[in-house]
Amino acid sequence: MSFERFTGENATLLLIDHQVGTMGWVKSIPFEEMKRNALMLAKTAKILNMPVVLTSSMEEYAQGPLMEELETILPNEFDSRIKRLGIVNAMDDENFAKATKAPGRKKIIIAGVTNDVCTVYPALSLVSEGYQVQVVADAGGSPSKMADDMALRRMEQAGVVLTSTNQLIAEVTGSWSTPEGMQIVQEVVMPALQGA
Repeated sequence: MSFERFTGENATLLLIDHQVGTMGWVKSIPFEEMKRNALMLAKTAKILNMPVVLTSSMEEYAQGPLMEELETILPNEFDSRIKRLGIVNAMDDENFAKATKAPGRKKIIIAGVTNDVCTVYPALSLVSEGYQVQVVADAGGSPSKMADDMALRRMEQAGVVLTSTNQLIAEVTGSWSTPEGMQIVQEVVMPALQGA
């Protein structure tokens, strides 16, 4: 399988259900680590002008609202987020599917909560439709390690490329010496490494 790098110019980022309630159900990765990684992706996408689609499910119930930090980082995307009414596979939501396909890019980066429900199905759907999909495994998680492992294995077997936050950020940045690369180092990478 040939590899063509995902970049800010050719990829779209989907952040699925990073809601305060849902994130609290995750036990496969520490909450703060998952949160930090998701926010690192959002900041990187903003710096690279990458299209981002945010979605949430049933915010007024136990799932809760999206992380407020996402509104600070991506105010327009937050305002236009797709609010699903309990639809498990976000790609089955007409508005989400339309927003995902609108930029016309065949490379899709997904991070979602939880990996075993909210990430796996859109990833499988997009692969089946001919998209190249990378799932950022550590910017999401599942209620158990077993559930997470099963979801990641299922996605990988279907042709999804699994990646980590740092790996994906390095890939889409390409060079730390560009103005965007230097901004990503200063505002995204270094604060995370320093535990900020």
